[in-house]
Amino acid sequence: MTTSEGEQGGGAGAENAPGGGGAARPEERLEQAVRAAEQALIEFEIAVETFRVEVENFSRLHEQKLGPVYARLEELEAQILEAKAARSDDPEDRRRADEARSRLLPIPGVEELLNGWMDDGGLFPEATAMLTDQPVRPPHRVRPSEEARKLYRDLARKAHPDLAQEEAERARREEFITRVNAAYARGNEDELRELAAEWAAGPELKRVPSASEELYVRLEWLAQRKELLTLVARELEDGAIGSMLRLAPHDPDRLLEEIAGQLRAEVVEREAELAALLV
Repeated sequence: MTTSEGEQGGGAGAENAPGGGGAARPEERLEQAVRAAEQALIEFEIAVETFRVEVENFSRLHEQKLGPVYARLEELEAQILEAKAARSDDPEDRRRADEARSRLLPIPGVEELLNGWMDDGGLFPEATAMLTDQPVRPPHRVRPSEEARKLYRDLARKAHPDLAQEEAERARREEFITRVNAAYARGNEDELRELAAEWAAGPELKRVPSASEELYVRLEWLAQRKELLTLVARELEDGAIGSMLRLAPHDPDRLLEEIAGQLRAEVVEREAELAALLV
C-alpha cells in the first residue's frame, strides 16, 4: 500500500470514528478484538469438528473394509503357531500358540465391540463377503457432502453459542448447535436446510456492548478455548486413523482399497504356509 493510499485510508477511518475525532475509543477497539477472536474461534471449531467427523467416518469405513481381513490374518497366525507346536512338541512353541489363540477367544459383548462384524459364532455374512470380494453394506455414516459442509459452516457462524451475551440465549444456541452437529455427522442436507430455516425464523437478540472488564475476561476465555481445541486437533491428527486420512484426504476409499489388496495378498501367503504345515 502506498503512502497516499494510507493517508486516504486514515481519512476514511477518521470520518467513521465517533465524533470525527480520529482513533476509536479503547473500549471499541477491545470489543472489535473480541469479535474478531470470536469469529476466528468459530472458524477453528468448524475446522476441528469437520475433521473429527471425517476421522470418525473413516474409522468406521476402515473397520468395515479391513476389520474382517485383519481378523482372518489373526486366525491364520494362531492356526500356523498351533500347527508348528503340534509338529515340534516344544513347550515354547505351545506357549506362543496358546497366547495367539487366547487373543481370539470370544468375550461378552464382542458383537457390539466389533461393530457387528463378529459374534461368538464367528464372522457375520458381511465380513465373509468382504473376504471373498463380494459387495458389502455401506457404512451407516458417510462423509458430509460439500453442500452439507456449506450449510454447517453457515449455521455454525450464525448460531454459535459463543456469540450469545445472555445465559438464556446461550442455552438456546447450545441446544440448537447440538442438533446441527448431529445432522452434520449424518451428512443430512435436508435436515440442515430445515435447521437453517428454523434459525432464520427464530428470535434474534441484539448484541449488548460489554464493559471493558467483561471483554478482557471474554478474551481470556477465548484464548483458553483455542488452546483446548488445538489439543483436540493435534490428537485427531496424530491418531492412527487421522494419519491415514491425511495420506489421501481427497480419496480415502482408494487408500483403503490399496491396503485391503495388500492384506488379501498376505492372507493368501499365510493360507499357503498353513496348508504346507498341515500336509
